[in-house]
Amino acid sequence: MMASCKKEFTERLALDAPSVPVFYETIEQIQSATGTLYGRPWFDFNDHALDGLEVLAGNAYSGDNTSAGFLTFSISSTDVRVSELWSSFYRVVGTSNILINTFEKKKAQGGDPKIYDLGIAEARFIRGTGVFYIARLFGDAPLVTDPGATAISGNFAIPRYQQKDLLRFAMEDLQFAEANLPETANKGRVTKNSAKGMMAKLYLYQKDYANAKAKAGEVIASGKYDLFPDYQGMFTKSVNNNNIESLFALQWAIFSYGTQNSIQAYRAPGNLLYTGDGWSSAIPSLDMLKSYEPDDKRRKWSVMEQGSFYPDWKVQPKSGSPKAIAYNQFMANGYIYDTGSTPELAANEMIAVRNGTRSNISKYVVGPGSGSEPVQKQTTVINTYILRYADVLLMYAEATLGDAASTSDQSALDAFNKVRARAGLPMLPSLTKDIILRERRSELAFEGDYWFDVQRQGFAKASQIIAGQERGTIDYTRPGGINSLKVQLALPYNQLYLPIPLNEVNANPELNKPPVPYYR
Repeated sequence: MMASCKKEFTERLALDAPSVPVFYETIEQIQSATGTLYGRPWFDFNDHALDGLEVLAGNAYSGDNTSAGFLTFSISSTDVRVSELWSSFYRVVGTSNILINTFEKKKAQGGDPKIYDLGIAEARFIRGTGVFYIARLFGDAPLVTDPGATAISGNFAIPRYQQKDLLRFAMEDLQFAEANLPETANKGRVTKNSAKGMMAKLYLYQKDYANAKAKAGEVIASGKYDLFPDYQGMFTKSVNNNNIESLFALQWAIFSYGTQNSIQAYRAPGNLLYTGDGWSSAIPSLDMLKSYEPDDKRRKWSVMEQGSFYPDWKVQPKSGSPKAIAYNQFMANGYIYDTGSTPELAANEMIAVRNGTRSNISKYVVGPGSGSEPVQKQTTVINTYILRYADVLLMYAEATLGDAASTSDQSALDAFNKVRARAGLPMLPSLTKDIILRERRSELAFEGDYWFDVQRQGFAKASQIIAGQERGTIDYTRPGGINSLKVQLALPYNQLYLPIPLNEVNANPELNKPPVPYYR
């Protein structure tokens, strides 16, 4: 069993066929293999595409041409973000398939069923989660469970399967994981409660409120999780990786490209990282900034705005150029987010560019000199959270509400208000769907989740939410001015799902045909 930040946890699999008879004989060998499922296959999603989903949701603004379609819902089948999402999640599913099939083969050859079922359960949790993402992103989509057999057959004409069958497939994987994963595991590895929490999310997506409440309730009743007291530190300090709030998180390590958490390169302001990274390709939207309640601490924990101060981010002295000297001075006492600094600092590129919303995302951004934090250019080892306990609490509250107009159920209020208490907000005496969605937006901002909350409301409600968002930018030529951008979803094209990448359709024309049932 590997520690979360060790090389073995995320390194590339050795899957040469001749090694199968003599390898994967012990639990250590099996978990060395399953450890790879927590990092590298997810890299394209984590690297860029997660921010694309935040743009789609209206949480982020991007002037980057590669995300322009996500901003205006003019998404093309040739958009690079679409390809990244497709390739990443099919890589997650494909890598899981290889391990599942390998372990099934070893078990059939007389191996100890207990250790192989544990490895299969871990891989099926990852596969089920990957299929769940595919179903939510693309709706009807292909599904392959034995890539080796497909390759041998030479028949790559895989049809699209109906979304409801993909969701059923994902649930069956998660149910197997729940039955076979342990109650507790080494830090970073999924458990029964991880499966229950993900099942609650899938049930909620299907509006199966009774089962969503039951599964979220089981996680709560386990007593194994709590809200981590340092919300900001969850996203900026690797010492907090795999904390008491984490049910499933991606594990990163710095040893080769594709194994690191690179989010900060695209979120950080340009004057924070001396390396030249810090591209601000996704920044908080005006609508996201407006959505926070007054005194919500999560705003300052998630967003950099004028005057934001980070005293721990102190310079590791540079030498030589005027820019280096200016950087040393600028960072001497910590980092101040300042979009109106002195001409001298501006001349040496030490001023944060006054961007479209005069703000930057701070989640997953780690400044230089952060104690012993390993930061190399666009690289950190901060976990990427896929499922947190705060999410489970909010799911429980929403599932308790169900289709009702409001609820004052005490258990739902306890779960919901626990999340608000950490944010420094007053307790609420009753809940509605809109209240819960707003809370989810603030709590899970910039974590790639809010788009799915919008989508699962159905087209009419989703269209209303999107139409009400301000997706534009500040007009600096007019005090208080805004270059407004409003977007309206349009029928008959179903804009709640992404198009299949054009290169995939060209390679497999079956993807142009109507979807078919997976289960017969």
